[in-house]
Amino acid sequence: MSAVECSYQISGSGPALYMVHGIGARKSTWNDIIAALEDSFTCVSYDLRGHGDSPIPPTPYTLEQLVEDLEALRTKLGHEKIHIIGHSLGGMIGPAYAQAFPDKTLSVGLLSTAAGRTEDDKSKLKKVGKAMEKSGVIPVLSTFVERWYTDAFIESSPDKIKARLKQVEDTPTDVFLSVFWIYACTEMAPWLKQVTCPCLVLTGELDGGCNPRLNEFIHSQLPDSELIILENLKHSILIEAPERVSRPLRKFLLAL
Repeated sequence: MSAVECSYQISGSGPALYMVHGIGARKSTWNDIIAALEDSFTCVSYDLRGHGDSPIPPTPYTLEQLVEDLEALRTKLGHEKIHIIGHSLGGMIGPAYAQAFPDKTLSVGLLSTAAGRTEDDKSKLKKVGKAMEKSGVIPVLSTFVERWYTDAFIESSPDKIKARLKQVEDTPTDVFLSVFWIYACTEMAPWLKQVTCPCLVLTGELDGGCNPRLNEFIHSQLPDSELIILENLKHSILIEAPERVSRPLRKFLLAL
């Protein structure tokens, strides 16, 4: 299957910084990060295939197809080399792109992602996937909320959480399941050592599925990386604490 022309937004000036969202999210997820970086970078965020305003080709999708979509967008916009930051599934697409197109990649930010999962980790993910296949995505939304946000944020920001859940609800079920299985079944361990560009590895201290243990492993496998653990945060760091993400991200990128 050929690459999809994904819907994108672009703002700012300077080196190109491509932003890759996670499962059932949208390009708008990056807006607060963009606001902190667009004075120094040309920020490009886009909807993955099947998400938001992008085309919805038949499922299932593969990680390789998501990488090709990113490369098609880079080619279309004419950026010779790019920085990439990705969250969750996007944190797998970014390094996979860097492995496939090392001469086009300046750096990668791996945010709230996973590698080096144990058999128990994999089993838990498969149970979630099987439950969604059986009953649909909507019944597990409350579980996602508890995994993604701290109790304090759930209490203080119901509108932001409601908006995030609507993104999930508006994502076709087969698309959501397809990209969930990419996330659940991708193991970056065999090839992370091949990603030689500078990398920032960052996750929340309380993130159950993308925990510090897995991110310490990612950091240990990458030849050139920096590891940051954000205290008292779970998975949805771009929405709950964008300022705590953008500060180290900005520092990392400007030092390159």
